[in-house]
Amino acid sequence: MKRLLSAILLLLTFGIFSAFVVLNGKSKTVLEVLSPVKIVIDLDNNKTITQDEIICIEGIEAFSLDVTDDFYNKYSKKFNLSKSDMISLGFLAQDFTQKALENEKVSVNFTKKVTNDCQFANVTVKGINYKDKLKYSGFGIVNGEIAAPEKFKANLEQARKLNLVILNHYSMKYHTLDCPYGNAAHDKMILPENQLPADAKPCNVCHIQKEKSYKKVKHGKSAGDFKTPHVVQPLLAVNDGDLRVYYTDFTKNFVPNDRCDTSVCKEFVKLVDNAKSSIDIAIYGYGEIPAITSALKRAHQRGVNIRFVYDGNFNSSNDYYKDNAVIAQIASVSKSDKANSKALSNMIMHNKFVIFDCETIYTGSMNFSKTGLSAYDVNDVVIIKSKEIAKLYTKEFEQMLDGKFHTQKFKLNMPNKFLVGSSEVEVYFSPKDKQSKRIVELIKGAKNYIYVPTYLITHKQIADELINAKSRGVDVRVIIDANSTGITSSKHKILRENGILLKTENYAGKLHSKVMIIDDEYLITGSMNFSNSGESKNDENTLIIKNGKIAKAHKDFFLYLWTLIPNKYLKYNARPESLDSIGSCYDGVDNNFNGKIDKQEALCQ
Repeated sequence: MKRLLSAILLLLTFGIFSAFVVLNGKSKTVLEVLSPVKIVIDLDNNKTITQDEIICIEGIEAFSLDVTDDFYNKYSKKFNLSKSDMISLGFLAQDFTQKALENEKVSVNFTKKVTNDCQFANVTVKGINYKDKLKYSGFGIVNGEIAAPEKFKANLEQARKLNLVILNHYSMKYHTLDCPYGNAAHDKMILPENQLPADAKPCNVCHIQKEKSYKKVKHGKSAGDFKTPHVVQPLLAVNDGDLRVYYTDFTKNFVPNDRCDTSVCKEFVKLVDNAKSSIDIAIYGYGEIPAITSALKRAHQRGVNIRFVYDGNFNSSNDYYKDNAVIAQIASVSKSDKANSKALSNMIMHNKFVIFDCETIYTGSMNFSKTGLSAYDVNDVVIIKSKEIAKLYTKEFEQMLDGKFHTQKFKLNMPNKFLVGSSEVEVYFSPKDKQSKRIVELIKGAKNYIYVPTYLITHKQIADELINAKSRGVDVRVIIDANSTGITSSKHKILRENGILLKTENYAGKLHSKVMIIDDEYLITGSMNFSNSGESKNDENTLIIKNGKIAKAHKDFFLYLWTLIPNKYLKYNARPESLDSIGSCYDGVDNNFNGKIDKQEALCQ
């Protein structure tokens, strides 16, 4: 009997131990690389970062971008390295680790060591212990010694050729690695000098004074001869008669506000104040802007009929915008897409259009909120004066006001192609018009370039056709929002793998436009993201504008953003709430939608 109990106990113990091994070593995804020995692993599979998911590698040190005093004092004399040498080695080591681990599946075996910063573990990637990969890379230090001396020498030689500088985004000044002014800034980024934005200026202390001294000795020239490349601010509005397009620039404003001091907000208030009979509002939702609320109240008081359509979640507590009632109380009638069907309610009334007096449409990608109207985000706004186009928009508006949203709507049997001055304008409404067919047709016809500043791309056919365009020699470039790289269906990886130049933006605000510019000829814009849900489920409107003047203006704006975003983000993905993204740790906004703001974020500390 005792032997039987012992056997059962042994089997039970073995079972518990086996379960622990399986759970402990189960494959997980590396979300971020904080340093060569500190990584973030998605232990709970929810794709968000928490403090307890920060893992340190057991039993090894490594060069990193953050050289602590202890590390410097411990190894500078021993290995005959300056602090700049260590940072440059750290830059290469960070690149090595990101290639080895970022977005890879790994198994994690925790050790007993835990500190305030992280849990310690051994991590295996593709069947190889990551500690061994780091050890023999020439970047790892084990028991106080360089583990691979020959590789270390090669790494050091390469590191000293990098010519790294510190860029402070807010001031747009760059510094030497040992400059106290560069290291004091919270928004600093270390990168090779040849990857600097074109309008970055040298620090007066560590660059210009040295340049002045050098030129005086070598060339007899003054510091005034030192020229810095400059990015010209493009026009943020283009007017072609009865059609106007506005762009908002998130590189200037790092904190949203409700002051209504931007052109897009002022123009909207002006249209409200000039309205004589009607204002029909179809927007995703309202985050109150006092100047807009006051203008709508004034319109109501002088007898303008205001009607309101907006998005409503099946569970009202989950509504993204909380101030819809402000407009609903002013409007004569209002309707949300909230339905008895949870499936229908979880589709989005994502339009952002307003019709004034049945003749002027204000539309685009911009949400009516502080982040949109303050130019904290990048958006397009289009204002069209056309009774024919307004009639089409009104027909779409009224079927939603009658309670027909999403797949319950009917396709409008009306012309959707119009001439507005010198512009040819096509109008499409989701989910009935299936506009991707037309977008793909335009991509197929592109001869010179396709530039795409957009929140995301998940639509397979659009992505495939961009790849085809690239393969036949068209210059295809894409900028996407930093948040979109975390979306499972995002096509950013496959676009990059097929040679398309694609950057993630690195600013606090969102790249919220949904735009494609083709051959100095076409501008595609509106509320619809390049996604399947945008085309097939949500209520959206898309404009295709054929106008060379307007297309060229947006091309200039795209290239301006492209230049300001470092080339580093052609390869790596900026993290939306971290020191990567300018201003995101100090703006009071939950940039990555995980419930944490600014210093609550592990990546902002």
